[in-house]
Amino acid sequence: MRINSNISTHKPIHHGGPFSITHPSSDILDFSSNISPIGISTLVRKTIKNQLDTIQIYPDSESTQLKKNIQSYTKIPYSQIVVGNGATEIIYNFCQAFLSNKISVLIPIPTFGEYESAVRLSGAKVSFFKTMNLEKDIEIFISKIPNNGCVFICNPNNPTGNLITKKNMLKLIISASKKKTLIFVDECFIELVPDHNESIITLVKKYKNLFVLRSLTKSFALAGLRIGYGIGSPQMISILNKIKIPWNVSGLAQKAASSALSQLFYLEKVKVLIKKESAYLIDNISKLHNFKCNLTSTNFILIKTKIKSKNLQKQLLENKILIRDCSTIRGLNQNYIRIAVKKRKDNEKLIKALEKI
Repeated sequence: MRINSNISTHKPIHHGGPFSITHPSSDILDFSSNISPIGISTLVRKTIKNQLDTIQIYPDSESTQLKKNIQSYTKIPYSQIVVGNGATEIIYNFCQAFLSNKISVLIPIPTFGEYESAVRLSGAKVSFFKTMNLEKDIEIFISKIPNNGCVFICNPNNPTGNLITKKNMLKLIISASKKKTLIFVDECFIELVPDHNESIITLVKKYKNLFVLRSLTKSFALAGLRIGYGIGSPQMISILNKIKIPWNVSGLAQKAASSALSQLFYLEKVKVLIKKESAYLIDNISKLHNFKCNLTSTNFILIKTKIKSKNLQKQLLENKILIRDCSTIRGLNQNYIRIAVKKRKDNEKLIKALEKI
């Protein structure tokens, strides 16, 4: 077989979740997945139950009603919305559509690994900007933006939890526009940021080089249904709609997502919990000798540890607790782990387990 060289050298990215370990079980307390700590809402649960008979029907390949609901939710025109089988599908489709071996890509690290993975599959040239806080280093980063290229930004950033202000994001977008460079902004966690609204989603109406990614996986705990959406110029969205596979989003996922988006109070409830519990976790874990918490703006915490991350993960698994080993994330090493913010009862179990190590 003749295999594309980009595929033959491709290495899948490691992620968290129960199936990231050798022997997953249903009773594991999962701190490795950064989803909403209160789980799916009662309405979404009811919607899924009521729609079970539709499993035998092919779904709407264009996700028409869901796009209308996203339009109502975001105030972005229908023609500027694409829906995907999870946010990750959209990342790969974006790279397939707009990148090539003639394009230079800039990615700040550490960050979500699928950007690099999708970029390399497209054959584009990738360079990295190492920073633990892009907000502080934004001016230097802007000076590194390539001409006629592409920049990937995760805001707030996974795994550091740092948030870039709307003011600095606008600087970045304008600078990239002058260089005829695309800006891909991943806002999959921005709806889980208490007290701040730094989303630049409305700027897609003005800047044709901007693309914004969102995910219902994180904000509404729909990880198992795989659903996300992207916002961009009508021209950009038209191309992404052309290359997506038919029936890429299941009917159940479309219905569940629509129900989730109708409950604005859900996100307010989640953000109150995140603010309270992230402070609780940081305060208590920081008192422990072996751990130093990175300040976070969202529902997960990056922790520097004196214990090797793989060993720490193994020890916690003995207590049925799973954390994210960050040694597989570019820009980090075996001295970092990441934990999700969960409910108080679960957070207490983690703290007690860490105290014993």
